[in-house]
Amino acid sequence: MPANHSNHSGSNPTVSIIIPCRNELGHLQSTVDSMLAAGGLADTEIIVVDDGSEDGSAGFLTNPDSIYRDVKLIKTENLGAARTRNLGADYAFGDILVFCDAHIRVPPGWTDTLASAMASPEVSALCPAIASMDRPQDAGYGATWDSSLAFSWLPRPMGYGGGGHPVAVPIAPGGCLAVKREAFTHVGGFQHNFRVWGFDDQEFSMRLWLFGFEVYVHPDVQILHYFRPRHPYAVSYRHVDYNMLWMAFTHFNQERFAKTIALASARAGYLEILAEVTMAEAAWEQRRNYLTNRTHDDNWFMQRFGIPF
Repeated sequence: MPANHSNHSGSNPTVSIIIPCRNELGHLQSTVDSMLAAGGLADTEIIVVDDGSEDGSAGFLTNPDSIYRDVKLIKTENLGAARTRNLGADYAFGDILVFCDAHIRVPPGWTDTLASAMASPEVSALCPAIASMDRPQDAGYGATWDSSLAFSWLPRPMGYGGGGHPVAVPIAPGGCLAVKREAFTHVGGFQHNFRVWGFDDQEFSMRLWLFGFEVYVHPDVQILHYFRPRHPYAVSYRHVDYNMLWMAFTHFNQERFAKTIALASARAGYLEILAEVTMAEAAWEQRRNYLTNRTHDDNWFMQRFGIPF
């Protein structure tokens, strides 16, 4: 159970900002400071889920008399990116859940703009444009996959002239991703069977589309993201390959699953990982559930967005 959880001091918020963190000393506080300075928090709560940090990342949140007194802090141990996000959602009150990395900067009024766009019935999930802190002029507007299932940023939508109209994208990056609670609950949240890190935002975005929910980018909202050279905790290709193969096994047809296996086969130990996935009863149960209850199949998704895989 989480070690530190306090109830929201005001009325139930409309928006819950959920920040998973692990070993984010300095970055987490700067992120929270940015959100507090951006304003527009009257109907918003901020929740930090500290997943076993060893550097005291969230220490600044433990003083009840500080400016951070209304920020919820939940402590847990080594859940990984997907399950940490889900835990934060369990404690959230908002009708809109906004999942953010612990190393971003946000502009004034960003939550109000995203929430306003999500009033449209067709917008179930929404991300802002995301740019590097050291190259703010080079933003990505959602993401897609290339022919090797590699994450690829999308350029600014062609012909977009502003006006606040979201644009459909296949993948809403996890650096900042807003989703209506109804859609989040219906699809089962982030993939709780994933390990540590990798493919969690990509699988979640695709699953939303497959279950009939639509994912968009808001080109008029841009956040800045610190793209670190390495993770502040141990992540291996075994974790990433496991998540990729689990995603492929539970969503893809046989031909596309075989192509995914071929991608992993270049790395040592892939046969062990493949066996772990395909012999897991939970994976088979999830595959049956997804294939039975989804609105669209993986062929539809790939064709809808011109993904060459």
